[in-house]
Amino acid sequence: MSDSSPLPPVRLHPEAELARDALSTPLLSRAARLARWAGPDTRVDAGGGLVDEQLPAAAEALGLTGDEAAAHASEAWRIAVDAGLVAVADEEAGTVTAGDDLALLTGGSPHDVLAVWLAALEAVLADASVPDLDDLIEAMDEGGEVDFSRLDWDPEGEAAFLDGVLANLYLLTVTEDGPGDGPVPLPALAASMIVPGDTGEPTNDMLEQVSDAMMRLDDQFRLLEPIGLVAYQPVDEALMGDPEEEPAAPVDETDVSRYGMVRLTPLGLYGLRARLLEAGFQAPTVGDLADKGADALLDGSASYGPRSARAETEQWLARREPVAAARELLAAARGSDAGAPLRRLRCQQALSLVGGQAEPAVREVLDDPELGGLARVWLSELGAADVPAPSEELVFWLTIDTVAAQLAAEGNSEELQGLVEGLAQQHSGFFSAAWRVEHPATADVLEAMGRLHPDKRIAKEARKAAFKARSQQGG
Repeated sequence: MSDSSPLPPVRLHPEAELARDALSTPLLSRAARLARWAGPDTRVDAGGGLVDEQLPAAAEALGLTGDEAAAHASEAWRIAVDAGLVAVADEEAGTVTAGDDLALLTGGSPHDVLAVWLAALEAVLADASVPDLDDLIEAMDEGGEVDFSRLDWDPEGEAAFLDGVLANLYLLTVTEDGPGDGPVPLPALAASMIVPGDTGEPTNDMLEQVSDAMMRLDDQFRLLEPIGLVAYQPVDEALMGDPEEEPAAPVDETDVSRYGMVRLTPLGLYGLRARLLEAGFQAPTVGDLADKGADALLDGSASYGPRSARAETEQWLARREPVAAARELLAAARGSDAGAPLRRLRCQQALSLVGGQAEPAVREVLDDPELGGLARVWLSELGAADVPAPSEELVFWLTIDTVAAQLAAEGNSEELQGLVEGLAQQHSGFFSAAWRVEHPATADVLEAMGRLHPDKRIAKEARKAAFKARSQQGG
């Protein structure tokens, strides 16, 4: 993933709602309870962790029981320290005091609460990249030091792998043709990091790497769920048993959910976007352009998918009077630069959201050489009366402009191929006239038509017309 081009825009829940979600996550809520439980008699070790003798009392304060109670209490305490809810007052004595950020959980703004949660998230992500306790114990030497060479563990590599997985999960969630709020199968997420996109059939070595990655991710997502980053359905324990043993109950071999399913929560979406911004990525949110001019709206939403572009435009229009908004949009749609055709397409789509109230502004540009065709199409779709017929010159100009906009928006899509075939079929002399159109994109559009049309004879006509257009333009 490149940090130079913007990611698809994300729709975030309101901060007040996200802050409530953060406060109710098991890990942060436990950390806050322990921070309030701590007192003058609380003691920590040199690393800031609760001393062993106090873990039972901490577990009791959290209402935890069972074999894992002390471990969960210790984890919650570490989060309290790392998130600034608890501070070590005297390192030698091992005493603690309330951290500066503890009061923010009850008296701060939603943004303050989310900042505390983000600090807790960073601590959990760091823990998730560390080998499990059994591996660490096995790698200890006689002096109690961890021999990292025996672990076959690369701290930076592990952190980068998890960051890459989470970035892919974010991208799958915000991309319009992705699962959205739906879960992603763990094998697909692991494969996204290991199997190149242009691979036909994965090799056995690739499949083995994917299987290993799934097991690592299974452990990591189990750790990340209590902080509220993801909702996770773990890998079925039966899959990790002895393959020669008969399963206790019949299993559906085609059920992909047995291999783990994960989805980002709304809070997780917020958290990953914050981390991507911190890493230098452009990660816009729907609504970023609502207080900007029409030029920023049309250019900024040019790369958005249809649903995101519509949502962004609706928020922009909600802040403006309809006729004034229509005039501003039309003014911003003018231009002969490479982005102008797509701006005009976005403008036409925005005007459809304004509805009939935009008619006075649209009629004002009927004689405009760049907007007159758009205005006629829009008024006709509205069912307006007295729409002047376009000249043949305007029809061809608008056709070139429309195809140029579709090329910019979709590339060589099936829909555009259908449009190209339809144009050539409806107008037998299309190419003999089209190359003369005085539009900056004429040659590029005709070349694209030559690429896209399946009929070799017609494609050749298009390429010849493109050559004539480029010669006429002096290119």
